[in-house]
Amino acid sequence: MSIERKAPEFHATTVVCVRRNNKVAMGADGQVTLGSTVVKGNASKLRRIYKNTIVSGFAGSVADAFTLYDRFEKKLEEFSGDLLRSCVELASMWRMDKYLRQLEAMLLVTDGNSILLLAGTGEVIEPETDVIAIGSGGDYARASALALLQNTELSARDIVQKSLEIAGTICIYTNTNIKIEEINGK
Repeated sequence: MSIERKAPEFHATTVVCVRRNNKVAMGADGQVTLGSTVVKGNASKLRRIYKNTIVSGFAGSVADAFTLYDRFEKKLEEFSGDLLRSCVELASMWRMDKYLRQLEAMLLVTDGNSILLLAGTGEVIEPETDVIAIGSGGDYARASALALLQNTELSARDIVQKSLEIAGTICIYTNTNIKIEEINGK
């Protein structure tokens, strides 16, 4: 009788994005977990791209995310920073390319006006509310951010901070080593 052993999975991310009063804040925790072990507590999961005009965060495989970032930045250059067009073109390429279809990552991007989620199955999703989250603790962060957005006057940045702190107390794959980026909308 053979016993099949599965390699431990990386759980690495909670990213949440909130819009309030023409400001958008995106934040992420810093924990990377391999199986039941924390292997890093201060990972950076947010990036400013395209001349510092777009804030992005990723969930999933780091190598896969960086591959997507590379392709996404090329699309942004090709379409002069047009976020929606670049996202749609990347999603189309992602869906059709045999190599890209194997990538296991998601991107959350904002230019301060639009907030978009790019998923590996070719979706470009704009949230129906001013909150979206991805990753292992994404549901916890999203739920708490929605509650804070609907029931407080906190700024987008403060909502992101508090929602990630809440997620960090619930999700074992999320810590409270939080980094936040803000961008103004028009």
